[in-house]
This record gives sequence, C-alpha cells and structure tokens, in this order.
Amino acid sequence: MAVIDTAELCARLIRFDTSNYGDGKSAGERDIADYIHGLLVDAGYDALILGPTPDRSSVVVRVPGTDRALPGLLVHAHLDVVPAEPEQWTVDPFAGTISDGYVWGRGASDMKDMVAMTLATLLRWAADGSEPRRDVVVAFVADEEDKGDYGALWLAAEHPELFRGVEAAIGESGGVPSLLTSEAGAEVRLYPVAAAERGTLHMRVTATGTSGHGSRPNADNAVTHLIRALHRVTEHAWPIVLTPTVRAYLDQTSAALGFAADLESDAGIEAAVDRLGDAGTVARTTIRCSATPTVLDAGYKVNVIPGTASAELDVRCLPGTEEQTLAALDDLLGPRITRRFLSHQPPVEAPIDSPWFRAMRDALQRHDPAAVVVPRCLGGGTDAKAFAPLGIACYGFSPQGADPDGRTSDGVHGVDERVPVHGLRTGQVILQDFLTHV
Repeated sequence: MAVIDTAELCARLIRFDTSNYGDGKSAGERDIADYIHGLLVDAGYDALILGPTPDRSSVVVRVPGTDRALPGLLVHAHLDVVPAEPEQWTVDPFAGTISDGYVWGRGASDMKDMVAMTLATLLRWAADGSEPRRDVVVAFVADEEDKGDYGALWLAAEHPELFRGVEAAIGESGGVPSLLTSEAGAEVRLYPVAAAERGTLHMRVTATGTSGHGSRPNADNAVTHLIRALHRVTEHAWPIVLTPTVRAYLDQTSAALGFAADLESDAGIEAAVDRLGDAGTVARTTIRCSATPTVLDAGYKVNVIPGTASAELDVRCLPGTEEQTLAALDDLLGPRITRRFLSHQPPVEAPIDSPWFRAMRDALQRHDPAAVVVPRCLGGGTDAKAFAPLGIACYGFSPQGADPDGRTSDGVHGVDERVPVHGLRTGQVILQDFLTHV
C-alpha cells in the first residue's frame, strides 16, 4: 500500500470532527476509529476496536518486537478534541487545511499530530517490513478531553491484559523544541520531555445553612459560608515544593541558558523561574499545588435564602503532596463545608535517570545535535494517569523538529490551532527512530 505523507495524514484526521463536549457527549470518535482501524488492517495489523459503547471507540494494536523478552512500550494518543468556535477562526477548524507551512485545524497540535506520526510509523513499518526491537502497543483512545471514562481509564480497567509486559509509555506534551536565548545571546533549542504530572482532584464542595426569607437575613446562610470558604481557598499561599522532575528542569534549563540557579530557598527558586522567561511559564505552575473555584451553584429565587450552596474546585497537587494538599484544603474550607470528588486522578512521576528517558534524549539529539533535552512536570494532565496505575512509567514524548523559519505550534484549545508541516514530518522521523531502536 502507498504510504501517506504525515502532514496529509494529519489533515485527513482533522477532517473528522471528534469534538468532546463533556458529560458523556462527543462526536465522531467511532468514525475516526473505523478509519484508523481500516488502515491498520489493510497494512496487515491485528488491530482491535474497543469501547464501553459503539460510539466511544478506541483502537489498540500490539506490534511484536524482534526480542519478545524485552519489556514492552506503550504509545498512546487521543482521538477526541475540544470543541471549536468557527466564527472566531480564520480557517474552517475541521477542513484540515495545509497552507503557509502549517497544518491547520482543531486537534492539529492536540493531538492529531501525534496520531498521524504514530500511524505513519506503523504504515511505514508495514510497507518496508521493519520491526521494532521490543513489543510496541499503540492505543488511539477516546475521551481524553473529558475524564477518560470512555477511553484510557476504561481500557486500563476493563482490558489490562492488552498492556501486559509494558514497562513504559509515551504520550502527549514533550519533545517539541522551544527556541530560547542564552545569557550570552546564543540560540538554545530546549526540548522538554514530560516525566511527571500534577494530580487532578476535581471536587464539589457544599455548604449547608438555614433556609429563610431573603428579607430576614440570618447568620447561618449557606451562600455566605461558601463565599467565605472559597475566599480562604483562593487567598491561600500554597508552599513551594520542588519535586525531582521540577528541580531537574530548573537546574538543567538554567545551566543551558548560562546561569546557575539557587534552588535552596524559596526566593532563589522564584528568581530562577523569573530568569527563565518563557521557559519559566510551565515551571511556575509546577512549583506549587493549586485550588481554583470554577463553578458556582446556589439558590433558586431572589427572595429565598437557600439551605445549600455548592461550588466546583479544580485542585492540582504535585507528586508526593496529595495527602497534605487535601488536609490543607479541609482546613481552609472549614467545618461547615463538605466535599466529594468528581474526578480523582493522583499525580504521576516517572524516573528521569532511566534508559527510557535516555533513549528519548538520544533520538532527539541524533536529529538535532544541539538539542538540550530536559525533564519537566505538567501542570495539567494526560491519559498517563490512566496507565500509570498499571505499573507503567509514563512520559510525554510527541516529538517535532525545529522549523527552519521559526514556525511553532499554536492555538491549543484556542483559535487557529496549527502545527508546522516541517516539524510534523521531522517529528515522525524522530518518533520512528525512537520506536525502532529503543
């Protein structure tokens, strides 16, 4: 079969509207799963379509390695995307347009680029008869942009046998160059690889009080209790915590830019983050835990004091801090507030001194000898949280090459999402190199 160009393949995938609206509502996941499954079966792979319902489908395939005694590797990439608002875009978000050196469209860089690179690698292996050294399990999954209940979490819970023998995984958010300038004015190409993620502790908090007439205020007002609790939460100064991954990121990135970071004091850490400039943005959200109110729900009539008032909190905790974070949160909320989890996915952290991390670094440096490869922690989350409980060390490695004209990916979850064509094609070569030789 003819091998499809990676950029064209990415554009084709974007043309499947796989918008995930949350609360179990999505579009197009089965259609794109059928398309990918068809390509894999035609290429000779024994691929499976799996899901809790026919519409919420994932595709899984295991590619046998030449040495079956080696531990396996998982590659996971999600098929769903966040919704787009076409009236705000300069192109049709689901047209899969290739122009001006970019592939444009919703999902171009989150993460149909990785789907395309992985799928192109599988098709090229089949076309030229290549095999990886070890078993490679590939999971193209549904529902990452919501809770994962119909995708990775379901696969891990209902079909753990598919991942038997897998020791490590790669997924989104890593291996993409950031162009920085050192203290001496030299260009530095920084390639962060995710080795950790803050935990996702989404919860609903509820205050109770005494109902009554709005014209007769009382001290036991559920709305007032809730507002005061949320104020304490939002005003709380969460302490700085340096996990091994974040410490390594700050230390190694600072060194690459030509200065030494003082990481032994809070003031020194803050100064190091500030000095990193754009490279400090991700670090700023990963030196602390956080708790952010996002949804409010109280009352039903202006002249009635309600008996309950609720809010939803987006709580993120660093590896090793979950117990302390929840204890601090309970103190801040106070005795009048109860809480329950809407989604509870603990933080994850993989070794940064492992052969897996070294193999990713080596693959990047084979294609860019000047690459500075550093570990990082993600402030948000990925499907790594679903696979880590299976004993899999999860990394973020969805590589791109540096665009010669300075183009970079942009618009993730926003307007005019796009990925550079050169970066996408080069990234596929890097990914294939890594998967073949790791």
